[in-house]
Amino acid sequence: MTEPNELSAAVEEAAAFLAERFEGRAPAIGLILGSGLNPLADELEDPVCVPFAHVPHMGVSTAEGHVGRFVFGRLEGKDVLAMQGRLHGYEGYTAQQVAFPVWVMARLGVGTLVTTNAAGAINESYEPGDFCVMRDHINFTGRNPIACLDAARMAERFFSMTDAYDPDLRALSLRVAAERGIAAHEGVYLGLLGPSFETPAEIRMFRSWGADTVAMSVVEEVIAARHSGLRVLGISLVSNRAAGVGAQGATGGAAPTGAEVMDVAKTREAAFSSFVRGIVGAL
Repeated sequence: MTEPNELSAAVEEAAAFLAERFEGRAPAIGLILGSGLNPLADELEDPVCVPFAHVPHMGVSTAEGHVGRFVFGRLEGKDVLAMQGRLHGYEGYTAQQVAFPVWVMARLGVGTLVTTNAAGAINESYEPGDFCVMRDHINFTGRNPIACLDAARMAERFFSMTDAYDPDLRALSLRVAAERGIAAHEGVYLGLLGPSFETPAEIRMFRSWGADTVAMSVVEEVIAARHSGLRVLGISLVSNRAAGVGAQGATGGAAPTGAEVMDVAKTREAAFSSFVRGIVGAL
């Protein structure tokens, strides 16, 4: 006899709740908007807005600059379900709670996930205001959302993370960036638990591992998305230089702050909108 799967039941309930509010319209593309990047959701046409707090079993966002709601609407002629903000492990959420909205998106029919965030530059050639398309990631959170029985029962427990970030989507995004004159790199993203920024010694270690950017989100979402069979594109706004990178700060390099992240994001709202619109329009 199969035991009840409480996580799967919670995902079903949340998805049914949202589907009722979307009145039969089904999203094809999921969009997770990170720190300072939330305003893009306000550009969706014919929006249906549902606060996270209203969705059964869903956590609420406490991070600065995260509105904390789902916005369903049209972007470049496509039905898009945007998360205007996300959940983080540093807010006290488990890996499964962080991944929960991704499982809900998959249940609603989303086939492609575009996840975005603000990240610090480890690669010294990256400048604040640039974008970085994720080629791969290093999960250094110490957590995995599939590492519980209910999550493992939702799909095959052991699955590949090779090309977790879809090669065709990466090529498309870099082509869009080039066409629109947007500075974009392709690199390896490293995800941490946070909320403290990294030490200069940690950044030196991460650079030796091959990491180009670092932040406190994305990796658990992407693991859940790949477990569910979604195609994934990851984009970081380079919002600051990581600790010890550059010429400022008492440590002999940059000393990042949360305010810096938000300030840089504000200056890149138009470029980010153009970038994502170009990608979504080409899907």
